[in-house]
Order: sequence, then structure tokens, then C-alpha cells
Amino acid sequence: LAVKDPTAVERANLLNMAKLSIKGLIESALSFGRTLDSDYPPLQQFFVVMEHCLKHGLKVRKSFLSYNKTIWGPLELVEKLYPEAEEIAASVRDLPGLKTPLGRARAWLRLALMQKKMADYLRCLIIQRDLLSEFYEYHALMMEEEGAVIVGLLVGLNVIDANLCVKGEDLDSQVGVIDFSVYLKSDDDIGGKERNVQIAAILDQKNYVEELNRQLNSTVSSLHARVDSLEKSNTKLIEELAIAKNNIIKLQEENHQLRSENTLILMKTQHHLEATKVDVEAELQTYKHSRQGLDEMYSEARRQLREEAQLRQDMENELVVQVSMKHEIELAMKLLEKDIHEKQDTLIGLRQQLDEVKAINVEMYQKLQVSEDAMKEKNEIISRLEDKTNQINATMKQLEQRLQQAEKAQMEAEAEDEKLKQEYVNKSESLQNEFSQKEKQLLQLETDLKIEKEWRQTLEDDLQKEKETVSHLRTETQEIVTLKKEFLKLQEKKKQLKSICDDQEAALQELASKLSESKLKIEDIKEANKALQGQVWLKDKEATHCKLCEKEFSLSKRKHHCRNCGEIFCNACSDNELPLPSSPKPVRVCDSCHAILIQRCSSNVP
Repeated sequence: LAVKDPTAVERANLLNMAKLSIKGLIESALSFGRTLDSDYPPLQQFFVVMEHCLKHGLKVRKSFLSYNKTIWGPLELVEKLYPEAEEIAASVRDLPGLKTPLGRARAWLRLALMQKKMADYLRCLIIQRDLLSEFYEYHALMMEEEGAVIVGLLVGLNVIDANLCVKGEDLDSQVGVIDFSVYLKSDDDIGGKERNVQIAAILDQKNYVEELNRQLNSTVSSLHARVDSLEKSNTKLIEELAIAKNNIIKLQEENHQLRSENTLILMKTQHHLEATKVDVEAELQTYKHSRQGLDEMYSEARRQLREEAQLRQDMENELVVQVSMKHEIELAMKLLEKDIHEKQDTLIGLRQQLDEVKAINVEMYQKLQVSEDAMKEKNEIISRLEDKTNQINATMKQLEQRLQQAEKAQMEAEAEDEKLKQEYVNKSESLQNEFSQKEKQLLQLETDLKIEKEWRQTLEDDLQKEKETVSHLRTETQEIVTLKKEFLKLQEKKKQLKSICDDQEAALQELASKLSESKLKIEDIKEANKALQGQVWLKDKEATHCKLCEKEFSLSKRKHHCRNCGEIFCNACSDNELPLPSSPKPVRVCDSCHAILIQRCSSNVP
């Protein structure tokens, strides 16, 4: 026969004793039917068995006087691993009657049982085996699988309600001896199975209610966290709205300033344009008058000279050149318009647009100053041109007088020719002299015509310059029109921002209404929890008929229990449903008190 390991046998015996003690404690507590005291024998035996299980495989620690072998060391580790165990450790250390570590460990076990968290505390210890290796040997019960089994058995002790007085007991000097007579079977145990089944059903219902309470507490905590997060988000949104409103007010002030500046600039430009238009019209009228006189002179001179045809051809060529120049100017204008559209597309952001508008306004002001200087120069040129035109008029008058004199001389010559035909031969020499004089006069007239042509070219050049200035002024007016369009776009963007602000305010109001609704639902859940604390489940045997339709319950007609009034309805009578944010499905509601209904099974399992 193979020899068994004595440590394995010890672990198996301790596990069996733990099973028997936990089972006997639960059964006796169910038959006892109320909270347990510290004098209850099965409870004392359970603590003794737990001490033996925790002492198995402990390492011996040396001290100054003797060797120590206590379980307070590993139990003290729970405080670091499980934060909720700090209260137990602090209360155990503060107890005045405890002097030894074993007494502190016994008090710790009793407090953990009263809190119904002994299984959770020991589970944290078993998981951290690296830390337990400092206190236990490798073959100890807490280091093997038997420790995990005992922790699983301890979960069943959450059914028991214990009220233990630790302060007055002498826990240091107690002797831990296991009484095996308690765990021997008797005939009375076989007869009490039915009663134990009923008590187990009641305890199952109690555990179900406790689990529901825990779930409701978790949902309430999650709702509180959501409410806090929503409040924080609301505060942030309110701050952002205030900042946005301040920015909008600043933008409105800047818009008003820019509009006032633009109106002033427009007024100035209009005044300058009107003045320039008046001057140009006066110049055109004077030019027309001078041109009429020149045309009359040219019509009279064309009869005498053939060079005027060539001058006309030159003028026509110049006109063709001017037309081509006009086409080129129009193309340049179109290109400039395309450039302006591309620049408008590249504008990003309200602040950049405002900065560019300010810069454009400054440039326009500078251009106006430059245009004023140019207008002054043009006025001086116009005054000079007027002087020149006066001189031309004087020369024209002199030429007309000379022509009249020449005509009179011709008439006199014709009369003399008629009278002196007979004397033609004698006076041929005198006529030749006169003819030479007339040729000299024609030469003088030709020179005068050349001078007038030169004056006319200078006047045309001046007119072209004035047309260029007029075109520049037209471009400036077009730029002003584009500025107006940009202001309109800014106003539209401002309206969009206002609409966005209104939408955000509406969203905030909706969030506030949802928050108030969620708070009301939380209060309803709290009231339901308070109502559940004092209610007791009816037995399935007593609830056989529905309260409303008075029909028997079956598989098709399931039971639904009201949390508030305690009445039981079937699924056909409880058709009222309400949606809850915490549950994916709608919840059935009581017809009388409108509380939440809980479905009950036909068996004893919740």
C-alpha cells in the first residue's frame, strides 16, 4: 500500500470539518429562526474550526522571549488588499481588552462574519499567494485548493444574521477544542427536512431581495455619477456660451466701427467723383467747341491741301490702337475680378476677414490721399491746358483775319483781271510778283496748320490720361462694392452664429429638463427601495388567484408582485408598462399604486 502524505490527510480532514461546521451552522440558524449570539454553540464551533484551518501550515516566527505562531499576521494583510477592511482592523486594534495577536484574530473573524464579508476578505488573501508564502508553508491549507473550497463554502454564511458582542468577551484565553458530538447524525434530523426546505425557500427569497437592493444601489450610484457629469458639462457649456456672447458683442462693436468708417470713405469718394465728373464735363465741352472750330478750319484747308487724307488715315490708325487698348484694359479688368474672387475664397475666419477689411480701409484711405494729390496735379494741368486753348483761340482768330484779307485780295485781283485783260501783257510782271507773295502766304498757312495739329495731339494725349484716371476711379468704386458684399457676408455669418447660440440654449434647456426627470426617477427608485425594506413575500401556496380577475395562476398566467402595496396580479391584468433608463426592456407597473411589479416563478427559486 502507498503511504499517504500526512499534510494532505490533514488538509482533507480540515476541509471535511469545515464543511460539517458550516452546514450545521446554517441548518441550526435556519431552525433557530432569529439572529445568533456569541453564546450559540454551533457558532463557537465554527470559529474554532476556522482557527484550525488558518493555523495549518503557519511558519514559526522567532521573538525575543519565545517562538510565535499566530494567524493575526496574514489577517492583517487584508487591510492592504481590500480597502473596506480598514474599519475592522482599526476597531480590533482599538479594543481595550485584547492583549494577544490571537485574540485580535478571533475578534477580526467575528466582525467579518457580522459584516457578511468573510468570504471576500479570505478570497483576496488566497489570490495573493506570493504574500501568503511569507506566513505559510507551501503545503498549508491556505496555499492549496482546499483553501479556495473553504472560501466558496463561506459564501453560504451570508444567509445568517449574527449579533456578536466582542468588547466584553475574553478572547485571549479561550481554548479551541472541536466538539465532534455535534456533527453526529440522529433520527430527529431526518424528520426535520421538510421544515428545512421551507426555511431554505424563505432564505432564498431574502437573498433575492438583498441582491435586488444591491443592484438598485449600484444603479442609483451610476445615476448620481451621470448627474454629476451632466452638471459639469452644463457648467462648461454655460461658460462657453458666455465667452461666445462676449465675442459676438465685440464683433458687433467692430462691425459698427467699420460701417461708420466705410460710410465716411464712401461719402468722401462720392464727393471727389462728383467734382471730377464736373471737371471732365467742362473739359469735354471746351474740347467740343475747339474741335468744331478746328473742323471748320480743316474743311477749308482740305480743299487746298492733299495731306489731310494722310492725317485722317493716321487718326484712324490711332483710333484702332485705342480700341485695342480698351480691349486690353477690359481683359485686365476681368483678370483682376478673377483674382479678387480667388482672394475672397482664401479668406478664413471672422478675425482674419476683419483684419483684412481694416487693412483694405487703410489702403483705400491712402489711395484717396494719392487720388487727391493726383486731382490737384490734374487741376494744375487743366489750368495750363485752358491757357493753351486761349492761345490757340487767339491764333485761330488771327488766321481767320488773314484768310479774310486773302479772300479780299483775291476778289480785288479778279476784278482787276476783268478790268485789265487788255492790259494783261503789260502787267504780267506785276501779277507774277503777286503770285509769289500768295505762295509765301500759303506756306505760312501750312506751317500754322502743322502747329495746330501738334496742339491737337497734345490735347488727345491729355484726354487719354484723363480716361485712365477715370478707369482707375471706376476700379476703386468696384472695390468698394466688393467691400459692401463682404460686409453682407459678415452679417450673414453673424446671423448663423446667433442661430447656433439659440440652438445651444435650447439644448441646455432640454438637458435641464432631462436632468429633472432623471432626479424624479431616482427619487421614485429610492421610495421603492424604502417600501421594499418593510415588505414580506407571500407564500406561493397562499397566492393562488389574481386580485383583479380572480382567476387561478398557471403557466400562461404568471404571477407579478407589487413592491408597494403587496398585491399579486397575473400578466394579463398587469399590462401597464413603463420604460426605465437602467433596463433595456419596459417594466410592468401596478394598476392600483403604479409601483414596479416583480415576476415570481411557480417554484421556490426566485
